[in-house]
Amino acid sequence: MSVNLRVAKKQDCPRLLELVHELALFEKAPGEVDVSLSEFEEAGFGAKPVWKAFVVEVDEFIAGFALYYVRYSTWKGRRVYLEDLIITESMRGKGYGKLLFDRIVQETKDLGFSGMVWQVLDWNQPAIDFYKKYEAGIEAGWLNASLSKKQIHEN
Repeated sequence: MSVNLRVAKKQDCPRLLELVHELALFEKAPGEVDVSLSEFEEAGFGAKPVWKAFVVEVDEFIAGFALYYVRYSTWKGRRVYLEDLIITESMRGKGYGKLLFDRIVQETKDLGFSGMVWQVLDWNQPAIDFYKKYEAGIEAGWLNASLSKKQIHEN
């Protein structure tokens, strides 16, 4: 079994979106993913990319990925925002998530940023336990807020 950790390429996007849909199903929100493949590709590989990702391949099959973008905090400065860390269900527990997470930590160091942030669902105990191994601070008290595309256009 060969394991390869590398930067994502545009041709990986269809598989990455499959994994996004798998994550949405796991997070009990399968109908919430509405990004198109073309938008996903443009956002990562177009003229003004806004995200970067690393993939882990097992025997040339993309088993998971970690996608991040730059977040700016007026209190802390530039930080990596880990949007998604996904390992396909059948390959969890084999250390691939650790490979990806460690790579994002290294990327944060390489960029010279002040830290990294992400979200984890309060009921996802395996993920919480994983992050606690890194002594990550998991905050309570913040509520997520958002406006949909429809809401923005109606206001």
